Amino acid sequence: MGKYVAEEVVKLMIRRNVLISGANVLVLGITFKENCGDVRNSHAVDVVRNLEEFGCRVTVCDPWADREEVRREYDLESVGEIPSGIKYDAIVLAVAHREFVDFNPESFRNCNAVVFDIKGVLPRKYVDGRL
Repeated sequence: MGKYVAEEVVKLMIRRNVLISGANVLVLGITFKENCGDVRNSHAVDVVRNLEEFGCRVTVCDPWADREEVRREYDLESVGEIPSGIKYDAIVLAVAHREFVDFNPESFRNCNAVVFDIKGVLPRKYVDGRL
């Protein structure tokens, strides 16, 4: 799944003329499933790794994940809240935590940014691609 999602996100970015190398990408969720802090067997990690292979700078935001466990298990940094003041070239909703179900990406995205909803929970008007 990770490779497929990353490729779809990159294709959407290319169609929008977004430079892939160095693009800021926000991945929402790193845990195994929604509303759970367990990061074991997380498929979201594969998405992050594949986006990084394309040269993207990925920010992982997950209010449920233990930051130390994410660092220890996957050597990734995770934040509990979306950093303010950063505009993203792509936003990927990977885990449908209740904090993300009503997420409005408009204030976090650049003008050509894409939103990819793996879980299919965001309103269609915000989403450029889904699984």
